[in-house]
Amino acid sequence: MSEHDKLTEDKIFEAATEVFIEKGMDGARMQDIADRAGMNKSLLHYYYRSKDRLFDAVFEMIASKMLKKFAPVFEDNLTFEEKIRFFFREHISFMQKNPRLPAFLLNEINRHPDRIRKFLANVNIGNVWDILYSQHKEDLDKYHITREKIPQIMTTMASLSVFPFAAKKLLEEIFGKVGLKFNDYIEERKTFAADFVISALENMNRYNFNDESKTQPHDKKKKK
Repeated sequence: MSEHDKLTEDKIFEAATEVFIEKGMDGARMQDIADRAGMNKSLLHYYYRSKDRLFDAVFEMIASKMLKKFAPVFEDNLTFEEKIRFFFREHISFMQKNPRLPAFLLNEINRHPDRIRKFLANVNIGNVWDILYSQHKEDLDKYHITREKIPQIMTTMASLSVFPFAAKKLLEEIFGKVGLKFNDYIEERKTFAADFVISALENMNRYNFNDESKTQPHDKKKKK
């Protein structure tokens, strides 16, 4: 590929990403993308013959970029607590730069689950526990984190950083009534969310959520 072709593809990708995130797959038109890239539609079709092919390329690029962004979470040069703080700091910062991305991804994944299924086909999710346990056995044992709890912990952490952006318009209205700016809230959340998760993990020692022998007082009264 020549340098000119590479620059043209980069320009198409940048324009397509903006248009797809703004309008979604169904709302975007190739003419919109060509106009945003500053080229005629014929040239756009020369590189990508259909909107579907271009969308698939953009979707995979976004997903790959996100995975690479958080690759340090699986390296062994950070402590377990540092990885939690790294995740929230980097993930929320990434969302700040791409505030429309959560709604875009959630919408497209729900409408076309085959796309994310195809992308995840080459990702070994089962390795997550093995990698974390080999690096942080002492911490995981201390916090009573088992392989079965990893899905709950991972989705809880993701929701803590994604939800504010998915519900940004609603939160801005609510925060406006108490004089809180959304950007100030987000900056604080990078630390707050990490502290919250670490505190929750520490307190899991006091109560084993999977221990059915531990019932609440009102439950015991009902059984008498």
